[in-house]
Amino acid sequence: MFDQQIGTFEAKTHFSQLIEKVEGGEDFIITKRGKPVAKLIPYEEKKMTRKEAIEALIEMRKLYRGVPGDFDVREAIEDGRK
Repeated sequence: MFDQQIGTFEAKTHFSQLIEKVEGGEDFIITKRGKPVAKLIPYEEKKMTRKEAIEALIEMRKLYRGVPGDFDVREAIEDGRK
């Protein structure tokens, strides 16, 4: 199914009807002056198993931690003084 586009004014004016359609499974892209700014989609409860949550945390940690030893506090302080 294609996402339907709707302008911000129309979305505001017909919000209750829009929500009913979203509850029925429809998706809408809300536009402002013809440019997409938001997407209105049905809410879906996403549950993870404990194992999936741990794996996701480990992956995030890798992204934000970097390689051990590649961050030098003194160097960061000096860069902040420039």
